[in-house]
Amino acid sequence: MNGRAAEPAGGAVELRGIVKRFPGIIANDNVDLSVARGEVHALLGENGAGKTTLMSILSGAYRPDAGTVSVGGVAMSFRSPKQAIEAGIGMVHQHFRLVQPLSVAENVLLGAPSSFRLAGKDTEDRVAELAEAYGIRANPSAKIWQLSVGEQQRVEILKALFREAAVLILDEPTAVLTPQEATHLFSIMRKIASEGRAVIFISHKLDEVMAVADRVTVLRAGHKVATLATGDSNKAELARLMVGREVMFRVARGDHEAGAPRLTVTSLSATGDLGLPALRDVALEVRAGEILGVAGVAGNGQRELTEVIAGLRPATSGVVAIGGRDISGATPAERIGAGLGYVPEDRLGTGLIPSLGCIDNVMLKRTDEFARGLFIDKQAAETATSELVERFDVKASSLHDPVSLMSGGNIQKLLLARELSAEPQTLVVAQPTAGLDVGATEAIRGLLLEQRDAGVAVLLVSEDLDELLALCDRIAVMYEGAVMGVVGAAGADREQIGLMMAGSAGIRT
Repeated sequence: MNGRAAEPAGGAVELRGIVKRFPGIIANDNVDLSVARGEVHALLGENGAGKTTLMSILSGAYRPDAGTVSVGGVAMSFRSPKQAIEAGIGMVHQHFRLVQPLSVAENVLLGAPSSFRLAGKDTEDRVAELAEAYGIRANPSAKIWQLSVGEQQRVEILKALFREAAVLILDEPTAVLTPQEATHLFSIMRKIASEGRAVIFISHKLDEVMAVADRVTVLRAGHKVATLATGDSNKAELARLMVGREVMFRVARGDHEAGAPRLTVTSLSATGDLGLPALRDVALEVRAGEILGVAGVAGNGQRELTEVIAGLRPATSGVVAIGGRDISGATPAERIGAGLGYVPEDRLGTGLIPSLGCIDNVMLKRTDEFARGLFIDKQAAETATSELVERFDVKASSLHDPVSLMSGGNIQKLLLARELSAEPQTLVVAQPTAGLDVGATEAIRGLLLEQRDAGVAVLLVSEDLDELLALCDRIAVMYEGAVMGVVGAAGADREQIGLMMAGSAGIRT
């Protein structure tokens, strides 16, 4: 492979020699990127590789320190996202930029050129026509807060199409979608590209890249490593280019008999942050030496479930038991004492304190171990932390520097290291690899399987269905706070799981 695929005729975007510096780091170091009209172009790289920075330059959020940007063969110097939009650049961010109380049509109209004004009904008709033309299911009069996450993403795409964007950038677009929604999104992307527009697709999911992209550009540590035609490459090569070494995709999950039930949830109900029902009569059982996965689109009660089990949110009814012991009224500290380990979705905030270093964050749950009367044995704490950091291969410039300065993968490994150092018998883990690159994901998944093989009962909440199918023994599917069904992971039907995630009647096996 020569590191560069032949460029199709008809350039939509041309970035040459892009350099972007931030204090202490070069995010983009002389990066080139060419995207043609009519293609879906994937952008791959580990966390911190420079993908988001590069797209932020193209979409006008940042200005490069060096290099040139051309759109449709015309040199550009964007001073704001508004100028990029006017030049035909549309970006759908991972975290949507929608106004919740407004309707679909009103959100689509926001930011449109001031010379283009439509009355309410005319706007809705225009949006409906646009949605029909691209096969996008959307009700123009519906309020944003009434829509699912997948529906909100379609509104963001409609906004870009309404503005007649010639280049559409999608940042991790399938992270919160069901398999059916992801497949539908890919058809929309191909439709947009078939009209001579360009689609730039940022994703960590190599299967999706191989399925939908024409070409892929790989970044590593701020440098462009290669641009390849997907037809001339494969997952293994792309992963190696991203990480700089060979990556094992198949996890070694051996078969063995699970033990006795260790975590039992019975008739559990709870309310959400707004006082609305979040959990509805949930019943689950996790056995020793088993990983039970929880699948579902974000916002269907998964976070509330883990918080109730960990003692961070009260249940309105039901029972949580560990090892047959009812801990429903126990404090978080008492649950830890009962053998519960908890890795929350919010790594920095709930899991760790961003402004503290590795040592202080490790001590948060091990204070008694290092207490010497009224004082803390700081040397013992530093020694123990150093051993953990080495054992779990956590990369940190210093044990004393704020953990917020570490990469996402190393933050997650530190959090897992702290929880596993207590040797829990039950482990609740939420979104363990969300936003992590291939190398960090591989390491985290290996740690979870080690716990399962050591006899720990693991409850794994993830929005990545591939991850659940690879790691879990059984998978429970949640929709609107209820368990739709529990299926065996071996030979599971992805289509069936996707339908359950969307609210279709499930089964229990």
